Amino acid sequence: MIKCIASDMDGTLLNPVQQISKENKEAILKAQSQGVEFVVATGRSYQEAIYVLSEADLHCPVICVNGAEVRSKEGEVISATPISKPLAQAVAAILKGHDVYFEVYTNKGAFTIDGDKAISTLVDIIVSANPEVNREEATYAAGARLRAGLVYTIEDYQVLFDEEEYQIYKLLAFSFDSDRLGAASNSLADFEELAVSTSGHENLEITNKMAQKGIALEAFAKANGFSLEETMAIGDNYNDVSMFEKAGRAVAMGNASFEIKSLCDVVTDTNDESGVAKAILEVL
Repeated sequence: MIKCIASDMDGTLLNPVQQISKENKEAILKAQSQGVEFVVATGRSYQEAIYVLSEADLHCPVICVNGAEVRSKEGEVISATPISKPLAQAVAAILKGHDVYFEVYTNKGAFTIDGDKAISTLVDIIVSANPEVNREEATYAAGARLRAGLVYTIEDYQVLFDEEEYQIYKLLAFSFDSDRLGAASNSLADFEELAVSTSGHENLEITNKMAQKGIALEAFAKANGFSLEETMAIGDNYNDVSMFEKAGRAVAMGNASFEIKSLCDVVTDTNDESGVAKAILEVL
């Protein structure tokens, strides 16, 4: 019996215009009403995740920044697994050296040194996860990141590395040049303390090795009295693989790649067809 359901957001819980469908919401509420714990597991910052959840009037714990931070239903920080400052600076230097744009995710939200690039980056992530989406609609949806203060523009990331109040959770690197991105990824392979995954063809998600969705899900299940056999994980990309490996039931979205589907027990409908709702209702 499934007692805990963990769902990714982009390309999974969210439809192509970055919203939670009525069907998905109703299925989540039904699960919660039956005592099933529903938790979001996302690469997004808490601020970006809660923005979308609040729009849908949904309340649940959040495994955010790929597991670098876990928050309770009330928004309290349960755990944090940052990258050390010297290591984060080394990663930043490598990305700069390969001329790869990146954002820095912290305990105080996400930061960019180029606001326009921050919007175009998310648009490309949205379109990558949802090829059929209208680019203008995606651009408007992505613009909410800056309009709502979900991503802060800063002149120099060095401030984040220097000031003690900031913990570095993730560096999100992005490039359409696959050779450049591949070279950056290869340069990072020597750092055993890092986890380097991806949530789209054009990005790298760089976190502490212990900051992975699967590790966070395992700790969350243990803390709440569930066995991993009683958990279900739903996702669409490579940063969800650690969850698939841990969960008793692994569900790939219909819009996931063949490789991702091959790693899972079940394939549900696409994110545009409320595949999360179908996956939830099947186990209730």
